[in-house]
Amino acid sequence: MPLPFLTADRAFDDAALDDALPFDDRDQWRRPYRPGPWRVGVAALLLLLASYILFAAVIIAFADRLAGAAICAGLALLIVAGALRLLRVGTWVSARGVRRVGFLRTRTVPWEQVEAVRTAQQPVRWLGLPRTVQGQALILVRRGAAGDGQQLLLTDRNADFLARHEAFNRAADSIEVWADEYRATA
Repeated sequence: MPLPFLTADRAFDDAALDDALPFDDRDQWRRPYRPGPWRVGVAALLLLLASYILFAAVIIAFADRLAGAAICAGLALLIVAGALRLLRVGTWVSARGVRRVGFLRTRTVPWEQVEAVRTAQQPVRWLGLPRTVQGQALILVRRGAAGDGQQLLLTDRNADFLARHEAFNRAADSIEVWADEYRATA
């Protein structure tokens, strides 16, 4: 019995490299790295919680309490939307620019406004919490920006790269290559 999912586009040895999948269309927004295990784990736990709440909504609906069932279903849908948004958080690139997707806000900077993308040693937040530790950060420097003009793109202590220093280095190098390529053409 053939197992076609085992013979995908790459060999078994390449699967352990943890590289982002290649794309042909450079105009599509894409994340040049894979989401980290912390981010995926939290999203999975949120989806599990949402399934329990939806199950409770079904039980409440069978008990003829439709208002309570609607509240439970609405809460579950909010949790599902939050989990999906959590999976989208990160730095995305395309031929048009670099996009920093946060949980509540998204900022896009066209390549014409990018002066430099560089890696620096500095205090960074650990898993987005208020506690700071010494780590690496990928910083975007904007051209002609008033004030600081720097935007933090990635850190090696966030939910995507905690304890995955090689993955952070590959992602930072990839984004720097995108910046060098498209700043030259802009």
